[in-house]
Amino acid sequence: MQVTPEHNERIAKMTFASVYPHYITKVEKKGRTKEELHQVIKWLTGFSDKKLEEFIEKKVTFDVFFKKAELNTNAPLIKGVICGYRIEEIDNPLTRQVRYLDKLVDELAKGKAMEKILRH
Repeated sequence: MQVTPEHNERIAKMTFASVYPHYITKVEKKGRTKEELHQVIKWLTGFSDKKLEEFIEKKVTFDVFFKKAELNTNAPLIKGVICGYRIEEIDNPLTRQVRYLDKLVDELAKGKAMEKILRH
């Protein structure tokens, strides 16, 4: 599936706060914890729990969220298909970063071992 400029714009304007509850629901429904979710997010972005709460309160967009992130140097090892898109083929850096996060959350919910999710 091809990522369109409109799709990229929509993702950039989406707030982390609007998606976060869905991440929690997805992982908890599959027996994983909020703490594990935060561990995955911290690995990808470098954000502490306190920083995540601040972003949720301020309703920051994904654009701001990822501009402030210190992306893990192993993030490009996140590959595969998420939401119908092959991550490694996404040209827009922000859209690719959001899909990295989606993929990690998906792997957590599917019961993948934390050592495999956190690519070292």
